[in-house]
Amino acid sequence: MATVGVEEEYLLVDPVTGIPVPYSEKVRTAAGLACHMSGREVQCELLQSQSQVEVATPVCDTLDEVGGHLLRLRHAVAAGAGAHGCRIAAVATPPLRDRDHPVAVTDHARYRAMLAQAPQLVAEQVVNGMHVHVAVPSREAGVQVLNRLRPWLPTLTAMSANSPLWDGHDTGFASWRTVIFGRWPVAGLPPVFQDVEDYERRVRRLLDCGLISDTGQLYWQARLSDRYPTVEVRCPDVQLRVDGAVMFAGVVRALVETALAEAAATDAPLPDCAPEFLGAVMWHATRHGLSGTLIDPSGTVRSAGDMVRALLRHIAAALKASGDTGRVTALVNRLLRQGTGADRQRAALAAGGERAVIDLIVGESAAG
Repeated sequence: MATVGVEEEYLLVDPVTGIPVPYSEKVRTAAGLACHMSGREVQCELLQSQSQVEVATPVCDTLDEVGGHLLRLRHAVAAGAGAHGCRIAAVATPPLRDRDHPVAVTDHARYRAMLAQAPQLVAEQVVNGMHVHVAVPSREAGVQVLNRLRPWLPTLTAMSANSPLWDGHDTGFASWRTVIFGRWPVAGLPPVFQDVEDYERRVRRLLDCGLISDTGQLYWQARLSDRYPTVEVRCPDVQLRVDGAVMFAGVVRALVETALAEAAATDAPLPDCAPEFLGAVMWHATRHGLSGTLIDPSGTVRSAGDMVRALLRHIAAALKASGDTGRVTALVNRLLRQGTGADRQRAALAAGGERAVIDLIVGESAAG
């Protein structure tokens, strides 16, 4: 089976108020000094405020490895945070912010240029995702995978929704992070590409026109990685718990393997999803998460549970081949029973207000 790697982004928050605090450099340094850490595993995100930390696993062969590394990394960053009086929060948007004193972006020429270009977008870019990298045999194969992943990205987004709150109120969206990220020039669902030459030509045009400064600003929800021989799926919100991230690593790897098998089969047609239709399907998934309906590529309105089970059937052969069927199925079933991170945040807010939400997020994130 293909190798897999996971990146996670966390907030650093005040343990009493839950407001993000600008301690990322101190925490990264503290975490990087731990005996079981390497400096490369705790890093600075492309566009990251000083209240965020990103971690990246090594290349993994199994979901056990993914889970073990993520637990190790979370615990190390949590220890670094604790040493400086703050906590980690594996949540995709901060439930509370200090709007009068926004946290600055990382002091780097690239980030300063983005701040000058779009100050309001940068000010609200305090969002955390998880990115799953799955190895592909070539960039051409990767493009074919992207074309076949597109119809499933809304379902993945709905399953991962963990950002319903913003500035102390419910946004009405299960994944407000997806809405925030969608405002950049090149964002949202990737288009269909004819081949790898088409992919490279279209990216080059964006660069040559100065619409993006580098390929790191391709904020598509799935893209080819320029650093690794992988497809990078970027649509999920960061998960409250490590086992949620492990579930998505297994699901995304199986989706990539299934797409590779389909691309190799001469009788497997490319999914026919018009961009305006799939974009609206994504908006619907972002809005409702798993609390309502989802819409399949044929246009049929289905219960969220039915759509998730359809996804499991779609990737069943790949899950079996990797030996991940039992683990992924159990975690997906638990997700359907307990709800998404968005559902759990809303339940905490209703039961105990903002304090209960912060307790939920901080407790789940540190426990792993």
